[in-house]
Amino acid sequence: MTECIFCKIVEGTVPSKKVYENDTVLAFHDIQPAAPVHVLIIPKKHIPTMNEVGESDAALIAELFAAARHIARELGIAEAGYRLVNNVNKDGGQVVYHLHVHLIGGRKLGTLVSGDVS
Repeated sequence: MTECIFCKIVEGTVPSKKVYENDTVLAFHDIQPAAPVHVLIIPKKHIPTMNEVGESDAALIAELFAAARHIARELGIAEAGYRLVNNVNKDGGQVVYHLHVHLIGGRKLGTLVSGDVS
């Protein structure tokens, strides 16, 4: 059995509050939300980081972003705006080593400017 928490969520052995699912992508609410809307969008295929994404994964990556658009509309934040974030490796802030995109919104988010990446 895998030790990856996101793989366990995909398998159904760890519960999650799902908001979207298809054959290749799963999305669920983050258990430590940084905003009123904070959803994690993951491929069902285990890919540790963006660094391991191959050319054969192009359609899968496109599907992650298509899911993000769909979820933003469904949760009512598409028009007001939202942020998509992918952290890569330790210094990039990645905690779970299964590729994922954070969809964050539901309030006005600060602007990221040069020198301010927190």
